[in-house]
Amino acid sequence: MPRVLVWYGELTAASSLARRGLFLLLPGLLWLLAFLLLPSLLLIPLSFAQRGAFGEVVWDFSLENYRRLLGFGILGFSLDNLLALGRTLWVAFWTTLICVLLAYPIAFFIRAQEGRRRYLFLALVLVPFWTNLVIRTYAWQLLLAPEMPLARFLVGLGLWEPGMALFPSAFAVYVGMVSAFLPFMVLPLYSSVERLDPSLVEAAQDLYGGPWRTFMHGVLPQTLPGLTVGVILTFIPAMGMFVVPDLLGGAKHLLVGNLVQQAFYTMRDWPYGAALSLVLILLTLVALRLYRRYGKEVDLA
Repeated sequence: MPRVLVWYGELTAASSLARRGLFLLLPGLLWLLAFLLLPSLLLIPLSFAQRGAFGEVVWDFSLENYRRLLGFGILGFSLDNLLALGRTLWVAFWTTLICVLLAYPIAFFIRAQEGRRRYLFLALVLVPFWTNLVIRTYAWQLLLAPEMPLARFLVGLGLWEPGMALFPSAFAVYVGMVSAFLPFMVLPLYSSVERLDPSLVEAAQDLYGGPWRTFMHGVLPQTLPGLTVGVILTFIPAMGMFVVPDLLGGAKHLLVGNLVQQAFYTMRDWPYGAALSLVLILLTLVALRLYRRYGKEVDLA
């Protein structure tokens, strides 16, 4: 006998309800299939092809692109690509960590506001989304110029040479990356902080827990869902970023995203760019897997 369910006051069978759900999900699934899954799958055979003399794709399958990625080129062995891979993970990790350290105080500060002030500060967090990332990065070039207050302040402390801009440098890259991804960390974290139960925090304090233990046992478990979403929304795009390192870091701070951009648009070497893209996707999946496991351990703790 088919199972009968009540859905918005209407009697319907479970199979009929499943078909309705599938019909509603179908447009989104087709969109993801056409513009995400299929292009990603097409990168696999493309990464084994070769670049022709005039930039065309030659379907002569080999492992040459992956050998180049590991550093084996026509001029011998080089660590440049491997260093770029390591630098990508390093920059993405520290960008995410700095965003987490900044997002918690911001989220609690917004939660402490009342009425329209709370919505005002939430709107201020969203302000960066109103401007293109490239324009914001060029704005940082202006703010980090030698005649601006920040450069003059560091010169006064003896930490920077007079007349020198603060970019290209690793400092400028981190400033640009954190400013670009901080809203992606604040917004999901705030959604968890807003629903935080203060009685659990008070219980941890009543049991003579210090600030660190109170945070680990009273705050972190409650905000872990928002923190997980924020880390994913920050770490994954940070690994593929190429605009900020290119404009603020220069040639000494190239990430994998810059190598992919150069392979597709500068060298017109699509097979090599596909191999780099697949490695970046693999790194993303591995990072997600590790964080998922780490997040579960923190939740159980």
